[in-house]
Amino acid sequence: MSYPRKQGLYDPRKERDACGIGFVVNIKGKKSNQIMRMALESLVCLDHRGARGAEDNTGDGAGILLQIPHKFFASACEGIGIDLPKPGDYGVGMVFMSDTGDRELRTRCRRIFEENVREEGQIVLGWRKVPTDNFYLGPTARASEPVVWQIFIGRSPDITDTLSFERKLYVIRKRTANAIRYSGIDPNFYIPSLSSRTIVYKGMLTPIQVEEFYPDLMDTRVETAIALVHSRFSTNTFPNWERSHPYRYVMHNGEINTLRGNLNWMKTRQAMLASELWGDDLQKILPVLYEDGSDSAIFDNCLEFLSLSGRSLPHVAMMMIPEPWENHESMSPEKRAFYEYHSCLMEPWDGPASIAFTDGTLVAASLDRNGLRPSRYYVTKDDIIILSSEAGVCEIEPERIAYKGRLQPGRMLLIDTKKGRIISDDEAKKQIASEHPYRTWLDRHLMRLESLPGVEAIAPPADHDAVLTR
Repeated sequence: MSYPRKQGLYDPRKERDACGIGFVVNIKGKKSNQIMRMALESLVCLDHRGARGAEDNTGDGAGILLQIPHKFFASACEGIGIDLPKPGDYGVGMVFMSDTGDRELRTRCRRIFEENVREEGQIVLGWRKVPTDNFYLGPTARASEPVVWQIFIGRSPDITDTLSFERKLYVIRKRTANAIRYSGIDPNFYIPSLSSRTIVYKGMLTPIQVEEFYPDLMDTRVETAIALVHSRFSTNTFPNWERSHPYRYVMHNGEINTLRGNLNWMKTRQAMLASELWGDDLQKILPVLYEDGSDSAIFDNCLEFLSLSGRSLPHVAMMMIPEPWENHESMSPEKRAFYEYHSCLMEPWDGPASIAFTDGTLVAASLDRNGLRPSRYYVTKDDIIILSSEAGVCEIEPERIAYKGRLQPGRMLLIDTKKGRIISDDEAKKQIASEHPYRTWLDRHLMRLESLPGVEAIAPPADHDAVLTR
């Protein structure tokens, strides 16, 4: 999974990608195997959006994000002696480890993982070796193929809500990655997902290989109301297993052109981080962003951290991908104040992009402010919404379709499976912009440079070394 060092015209910091994305969601939150089957069908139809190298059977990457399929896991774990609690009371981690034949290395990684789980007060329920079938993989994909395991973590009785448990799983994941991957024990160690709400199956695969490589996805007991799929075109990047999408919250089609500035500002702000929600755990989760990730992965790092820190998913999306608000004459004062306030906290993550994201209950999609990436959707009369990079990824009888649409530049499509409805861009943003008195806060606390009193210019010192230092 490693990349070449910086050499010649290649610089790993300039990694970008442009891909195919899609999701299938039951708006009412009703789980079924049908949702996953439709999503995998649409993924295969996005094959042309992905890419391959010289080998037709080695893809740039493909994957699927699902809600935790409890019925399937309860049965699969029963056979290996793991007794799962009820849904929401346990988390599942997908774990990639190096397939070097060194069993002791994998044992050491698992031991460190388990120690972190226990030190954070949670319960190790057990491990499951994920069945995989690499028969159809090309030589390049096989050469870097990881061993895939799942860890099941029980929620401690003193954690009473799902979001607090998600934060604790986040701490465990960050501590484990820092202790194993970034300390050099296993540089290829990677956790695609660790959550009580969602799970990610992905890899250096072609779209049709996702289901073939992961036989779990062939089981009819795998049920979900939300399924996000992605076919990767890595443009001028090197494909690998971990950079496949979806990530833990996000899948992305496009580029973040402002990435270097976004990274630098987030790193600068880490010294000022403070949160009652994180408390003493705050220092354990640094760095917030991992610079060895792609632009999509780093975007996911930021969105995940902000959404676990007390903001709703659409709130974070509005912060990171704002509309062009400064010269928008018809924008409401409340929304303008929201964007102006948050512009003091975060710079836009800008670039041609279509982005879809979920926390396991809310699903949303958004276009960049210029609308340079396409996304179309249609809603059926039996409460299913299908969004993709283009139309026609699922075979739906015309009489089943209630209406069709496409994402608009700077607008957000939001589905709340708990409330069982699609929330319009206007409604969602009006509610978020009205949650706090942003205009009052700006009027009271914002200081503009032109309002500062004038001062005399200070003459530069004559000493050249002093000037150089300054």
